[in-house]
Amino acid sequence: MAVSTPRSLSRVLGIKQGHCVSLINAPQGFPHALGELPDAVKVGRASPGGLFDVIVFFARSRAELQREFRYLAGRLQPDGGLWISWPRKGSGMPTDLSETVVRDVALARGLVDNKQCAIDARWSGLRLVLSESA
Repeated sequence: MAVSTPRSLSRVLGIKQGHCVSLINAPQGFPHALGELPDAVKVGRASPGGLFDVIVFFARSRAELQREFRYLAGRLQPDGGLWISWPRKGSGMPTDLSETVVRDVALARGLVDNKQCAIDARWSGLRLVLSESA
């Protein structure tokens, strides 16, 4: 019987060879949690052309998400993914965010969700992409 190997968080988030990745408001130690990155991945706040293939934004409140959303969506490659992460219930962090709230904010701005994951024991994540009809 074959034993499956757990996928690294970087793979779950869709980080591929040569991608430009931005981590915003990430908790301490998060870059290490991504695991081994594919070749030539650039992680930072600047990218060639100003756009990113993957953005991971950690939000603690609806107000923060709404305030930053237009900027974040504007920094995304047309085929890129914007991960919005929020504190999970039971994490001990106060929040007014949930999957439904994140989805509603995204839909109002022309993005749709196509994947979700547990970032870790304290954070949930929803991947947003540009709507094909936008």
